[in-house]
Amino acid sequence: MDESPRHNPPPAPGNARLHIRVGWWLLLVFLSLGIVLEGLHGFKSDWYLNLDHATRRTLWRLAHAHGTLLALVHLAYGFCSHYCFRHSRDRLWHFASPFLTAASLLLPAGFLLGGAVLYDESPGPGIVLVPVGAVLLSAAVLFAALAATRSKSAPS
Repeated sequence: MDESPRHNPPPAPGNARLHIRVGWWLLLVFLSLGIVLEGLHGFKSDWYLNLDHATRRTLWRLAHAHGTLLALVHLAYGFCSHYCFRHSRDRLWHFASPFLTAASLLLPAGFLLGGAVLYDESPGPGIVLVPVGAVLLSAAVLFAALAATRSKSAPS
């Protein structure tokens, strides 16, 4: 077996490893949530399927979808950090990291908590986390896009 560096890349830098770990754990959590929601649907849970709980069902499906998508974004960010920005000192690229992590917690948590307790079919107070998470995610994507645009080390 060829042990050349081309076939055996060095380990990912710390930031890349962090996002790859976070991405896989988020993927596990939100795919598991999807399985639970499918189970509630499959067993015709009145608590979940009743028309009076349509808001809860919608919010929890949004939590599942956003959490799963953000897990994949973490994986992409981790792989880009490793392969495209390994030697980059671009502050914007590294500045995107905490924004992405915070958004990945706040956005799905807001949907989950908003659906946990309903007030006359209105979301609970946890829904206030959603716009905060959305702004943080937008900032993370903006920083990453700007860094990728001005990077000389990113593949063309």
